[in-house]
Amino acid sequence: MSTEISVVVCVYTEDRWEDILAAVSSVGAQSLPALETLLVVDHNATLLERLAAEYAETEGVRVLANAGPRGLSAGRNTGIAASRGSVVAFLDDDAVAERDWLRRFAEGFEDPRVLAVGGRTVPLWESGRRPAWFPEEFDWVVGCTYRGLPPGRVRVRNVLGGNAAFRRAAFDIAGGFATGIGRDGDRRPLGCEETEFCIRLTRAEPDAVLLIDDRAVIHHRVPAVRERFRYFRSRTYAEGLSKALVARSVGAAKGLESERRYTTRVLPAGVGRGLRDAVLGRPGGAGRAGAIVAGVATAAGGYALGTLRARRGGTAFSVVEIPAGAVGTGGGTERAGREGTAGEGTAA
Repeated sequence: MSTEISVVVCVYTEDRWEDILAAVSSVGAQSLPALETLLVVDHNATLLERLAAEYAETEGVRVLANAGPRGLSAGRNTGIAASRGSVVAFLDDDAVAERDWLRRFAEGFEDPRVLAVGGRTVPLWESGRRPAWFPEEFDWVVGCTYRGLPPGRVRVRNVLGGNAAFRRAAFDIAGGFATGIGRDGDRRPLGCEETEFCIRLTRAEPDAVLLIDDRAVIHHRVPAVRERFRYFRSRTYAEGLSKALVARSVGAAKGLESERRYTTRVLPAGVGRGLRDAVLGRPGGAGRAGAIVAGVATAAGGYALGTLRARRGGTAFSVVEIPAGAVGTGGGTERAGREGTAGEGTAA
């Protein structure tokens, strides 16, 4: 295989030091070697200095400062701009990739129509096992693959950003990830930046193919705080806020296309399974059914508020144009992109 893959790992806190080292180590152990690993540090000078010292003598690992505003989207854009590979893969800083992770991505890109390939993300619960009340249909809450996604290698509307690879040409076509949508460290757990990007990409290139291959596996650590219902509620509410911005940006028809099937088929089936388990006396059945109902309600509340804010022009985002000249320079500088409010639809 001739595909050269740059791997970008965005980091922001020293609290994940051991996780970061494990993530980089898993990239280094790939059966298909990465061209390079880029560690992008999000406005944390201490962590930047520490990582630079840690990998000063490690060939193929570069440490960069986020050249844009604080947040995951700008960190990814910095990594893209500095990357040299024909494909750019993203790995969460608290995850480890299985040995054939990059090989499975490369296989997907053998089809020239394919511009993105996502993988399967498996939760590693800090407590040692899944909380009995936590429904698999909501594993996206902890950044993992959830029940309802089709198995195998299948075409999808969007991939999940913590375990995905994009052909470099995708960023030439559609620009970078939109800032103002996704995560910003430990603040409110917003998301959907990869959803917005994928929709924008396929609008700009209607023949583009986006895949998920469930053989491209990573294992994602879920800390104890995210095993609690309080986080579950906060994350589902934030997802509603994010979905409202995406829908306002790209239109509800496309922005909520996958969500309609999820809420009308996958979730009712999950409630049914939970209630059945409760009747049969199996642990957690009633809790899972209740969590699904609560998750839908809080997400709907976030969506309603987010829609209201977007209509009033109070939610701003920007789409960064990735500078083609930065590829291969080792730099991480971004050019200013298009800026505006969700109501103006600048990301469409």
